[in-house]
Amino acid sequence: MPTGVAIRDVREHLFAAAERVLVRDGAAALTSRAVTTEAGVAKGVLHRHFPDFDGFLAELIRDRVARLAVDAEALHAGAGTGSVAGRLAATLTGLFGSVAVGLVGLLIFRDDLRARLRADYPTGVPLLADIVEMIAAYLELERAAGRVAADADPTLLAHTLIGSSHLLFAGRRDAPPAEAEVAELITSILAPVLR
Repeated sequence: MPTGVAIRDVREHLFAAAERVLVRDGAAALTSRAVTTEAGVAKGVLHRHFPDFDGFLAELIRDRVARLAVDAEALHAGAGTGSVAGRLAATLTGLFGSVAVGLVGLLIFRDDLRARLRADYPTGVPLLADIVEMIAAYLELERAAGRVAADADPTLLAHTLIGSSHLLFAGRRDAPPAEAEVAELITSILAPVLR
């Protein structure tokens, strides 16, 4: 990008570039130079807007976690309608089929990044913990509606669903699993508690 050309939303431009590098090349390839090269900007642009690269990555994670609110609202609004397993399969396919698997890998790969986010997340893995919370809240709504057994533990089920779904998506370099495959996994996990 030529000097002096304004970028409308520098943060989002850099975040989008980081996600492309992460999805295409993996967590090990995500460097400040890779991000700025992908974004078509000078390396100094990143450091002008963020204190350092881990600060940039922490803000990327926080931004993507904030975006989960839209997904959570849509999932929760649909409680009591459609198929529980189908709604969860669509939601988890959308989440893990995007950049979420790469972001989780990044969090596992970078100790300093996890340490920087520890104030916001004293336990658990950022992003995954938020997805668990979103799914548990949905299952609680379905339990209140009588579609999930009264003695079911929504948080335990959410952990099981997230862990299993993440493993289904993680490490695939070809195509992500189809929503039908995710639905089959979710249906088998939820079968004992669905009413």
